[in-house]
Amino acid sequence: MTSATQSLPSSSEPLVPLHRQSGFLSFLLSRLAAVFAMQIQAIVVAWQVYDITRDPMALAYVGLAQFLPMVLLLLPAGDFVDRFSRKRILQLSWVVQGLCSALLLTLSLNGSQSVSGFYAVLALFGAARAFTGPALQSLLPNIVPRAQLASAIALNSSIMKVAVILGPLLGGILYGLGGGSLAYSVCLGCFIGALLLLLPVPIRYVEAAKTLESTAIKRFTAGIRYIRYQPIILGAISLDLFAVLLGGVVALLPIYAQEVLHVGPEGLGALRSAIAVGALLMGLYLGIRGIRRRAGLVMFVAVTVFGIANLVFAFSTFFWLSMVAMLVAGAADMISVYVRTTLIQLATPDEMRGRVNAVNMLFIGSSNELGEFRAGSMAAWFGAVPAAIIGGIGTLAVVGAWMKIFPTLRQVDRFDDAR
Repeated sequence: MTSATQSLPSSSEPLVPLHRQSGFLSFLLSRLAAVFAMQIQAIVVAWQVYDITRDPMALAYVGLAQFLPMVLLLLPAGDFVDRFSRKRILQLSWVVQGLCSALLLTLSLNGSQSVSGFYAVLALFGAARAFTGPALQSLLPNIVPRAQLASAIALNSSIMKVAVILGPLLGGILYGLGGGSLAYSVCLGCFIGALLLLLPVPIRYVEAAKTLESTAIKRFTAGIRYIRYQPIILGAISLDLFAVLLGGVVALLPIYAQEVLHVGPEGLGALRSAIAVGALLMGLYLGIRGIRRRAGLVMFVAVTVFGIANLVFAFSTFFWLSMVAMLVAGAADMISVYVRTTLIQLATPDEMRGRVNAVNMLFIGSSNELGEFRAGSMAAWFGAVPAAIIGGIGTLAVVGAWMKIFPTLRQVDRFDDAR
């Protein structure tokens, strides 16, 4: 296992402030650039595909095209992340995603009116994301000391929301100014910047190498076996999966923007950004105060608020009310992400982080991409508003069921209880 050959620094080594940890800021900036690219690209592709087809099912296929290759490759990707250089794997995955931006730029310049080319590029993009997620999640604990990991997670998550806030807004503006070609050019530049910023980041906090399972199948499934016997982690991951799978409304935003709220691409970008504004504000609060007690109960309350906020959005015909609902949903989702991510990182040994994070990303990918497919297909069958209402009710039902199925998660007090 070549990615874990260094020893951890002595626990008596004095801690420097998080922002002065060697390579931490450069890592944040590199990830920020990549997230900017992904957010701009996501909103432009969705708008462009719907503009070409005017078919809600086309939006469902946008999510499915990315999900299928990602779900097939995540477990092997987790094994690669635990065996080879996590930093190098992340660099290579961003190279492929930059290539996807270049291909989308080519399709736009050629004025393509066929969505099949867009789906093919998104499939390649999903394959690259299978390696990006586990590498990113496993790399952060190798850059900052364990004692500062929870704060680093909150700060990292909140800073990323800057891109999630500004990315959709910028994507809508760029599309309005120069169409898809201008937006995809900016995405390509962001991926190049991310690669350059990642180069000087040192890998300092890595545990000594351990012998991995003998066969590929055992290595691929080690993360699943580990999570299976960790009911707190299993409950947290699956709660997030089904809540977002059923209650997410992101895929419906282009329809709401055009047909319910009657706003243009700038309004669509504002709705996407409102989610991120709520998450950013909550992330900054968590970075300062954190969650010290009753972490499990706080997570259940947050997912409940997420479902209620999505129901308010589903019924709203006022742009300002829809913005407030998305703001609250983003804040609630940030709490859930913070609790889940901290539980996983603190409870997982370093030599298994790649595989455990791959399973986590599999659940996240399932909730996001399959959630988009669920929302788009239900919108095609029943209409966008009924699809959003059914999803919000489903989220609340999941919270009630999971409180009974996973009582250990509900009873978690401090994060270290997950060990």
